Amino acid sequence: MKKHVFIVGSRGLPAKYGGFETFVEELVKHQNNKNIKYHVACQSENSDKGRPGEHFDYLGADCFVIKVPNIGPARVIAYDMLAINAALKICQKEQIEQPIFYILGNTIGGFIGHFARKIHKIGGKIFVNPDGLEWKRTKWPAPVRHYLKYAEKKMVQKADLIISDNAGIKDYLTAEYGKVSSEVIAYGTEKFQSDLTESKTLVKYKVSDYYLIVGRFVPENNYETLIRRFMESPIERDLVIITNHEGNAYFEELRAKTQFDQDSRIKFIGTVYDQNELRYIREHAFAYLHGHEVGGTNPGLLEAMWSTKVNVVLGVNFNRTTAGDSVIYFDKENLLTVLSSVENLTNDERQSLQGKAHKIIEEKYTWEHICAKYEELFLPHES
Repeated sequence: MKKHVFIVGSRGLPAKYGGFETFVEELVKHQNNKNIKYHVACQSENSDKGRPGEHFDYLGADCFVIKVPNIGPARVIAYDMLAINAALKICQKEQIEQPIFYILGNTIGGFIGHFARKIHKIGGKIFVNPDGLEWKRTKWPAPVRHYLKYAEKKMVQKADLIISDNAGIKDYLTAEYGKVSSEVIAYGTEKFQSDLTESKTLVKYKVSDYYLIVGRFVPENNYETLIRRFMESPIERDLVIITNHEGNAYFEELRAKTQFDQDSRIKFIGTVYDQNELRYIREHAFAYLHGHEVGGTNPGLLEAMWSTKVNVVLGVNFNRTTAGDSVIYFDKENLLTVLSSVENLTNDERQSLQGKAHKIIEEKYTWEHICAKYEELFLPHES
């Protein structure tokens, strides 16, 4: 019997962003078991292949287009609600039995009870990927953070299975809510090397010898700590920062606090959307600095583990369970000392770290491996 899996919570296909969208694209791209049929909710503004209410095929997946009202922050909740209702109608129309609803993120958690009853009534199951600890993100005002924490609790209560992308997330949920029906299936990464001979971005900014930071421009990624400690160091290399800082109030706040604009080594170069060029920049960095404090298996860390020889990583549980012994860890107090030790690494030590990182990626984080684990979960013993 064909197993129908409805994926709710990403912007949809084809992927134009990161995170969940990339995951969904890789999941359908690497599908081997033809007894699984994926149905993917897509926001209408993300789709140039179908209008609201229409369906289109993408890599074998049935994509159904949802128009979401522009109602501010509650829009993401409305999107999930509309997508689940549309999926339930598809199940009714096509007489689909025992579907799986795979919900990405906890956003709809405050309202999940109503939908859980409907899904269970048709013999369906709810799988949830909680996507890190969203309620801890400082970008959200206090009322939103309180809601997200409540939503997390309700999702854990109502889901048939929680799929964490990192063992640290599973450990947290168990400690917070007791015994939770859960699996750990990580995020994946591509194992490719850039075929470029130079980066137009690095040429533009006249950079050749540099440390690198890549990530969303939010305080919990510890930009202030990374920049302060680098400015205090005698390192002669540049610090290249690839992030969405343009027009961001945090950028001015950070400049006022650190006066990084007085240090010619600190170079904010905006975003680099070309993945081939971004790989080149990662590959040629002296070291990558990863200050992400909130979340699960971070895609940027996986890419760095494959592309950059030396990765200097904040030693929180999520990062340690991802990178193992293949990176150099720091805490907020000892980063200056760690940077000094990185400067003194031998070539053999640098090669050894990259070898360990490649081994971890090969064994745990290729998309082929990740997607095979999902197929086994959706259709046990048939993958």
